[in-house]
Amino acid sequence: MKRLSHFDEKGAVRMVDVSEKPETVRTARAQAFVRMRPSVLKQLPENPKGNPLEIARIAGIAAAKRTSELIPLCHPLMLTHADVEVRTERRGVRIVASATCTGPTGVEMEALTAACVAALTVYDMTKALDKSIEIQDVYLLEKTGGKSGAFRRTRAQKK
Repeated sequence: MKRLSHFDEKGAVRMVDVSEKPETVRTARAQAFVRMRPSVLKQLPENPKGNPLEIARIAGIAAAKRTSELIPLCHPLMLTHADVEVRTERRGVRIVASATCTGPTGVEMEALTAACVAALTVYDMTKALDKSIEIQDVYLLEKTGGKSGAFRRTRAQKK
């Protein structure tokens, strides 16, 4: 059975030492969904605060770059790429965030943080229209690189 890497043999919390791990290209994609009423979706283009989808995209990219400041045991990484795609769907806004670096540890947390902050930004910019907006389905879609290899979420895992 695997053990959790953020705990030492005595159970104390620790930052994982990655100094001996080889640098490889690491990628990750994560998603979040902001569920909202159709009437709120229709009002997105007229938002007086600005375009919520573009602002969410920029907020997500900025968040990916600052993940280690938000998640205590994450390593600061030199990202070589971060992006956030934001698109409307019938029931809300789908956010897909991606991150890439060449380094000794993965970028899953950066992609997840980007997706979460982008979703929170959409909520912040639309909450005046509806307090019942929900942030749902935050999860890793895929990752590559590193000792554990590639992971790609299957349809069955999305349910």
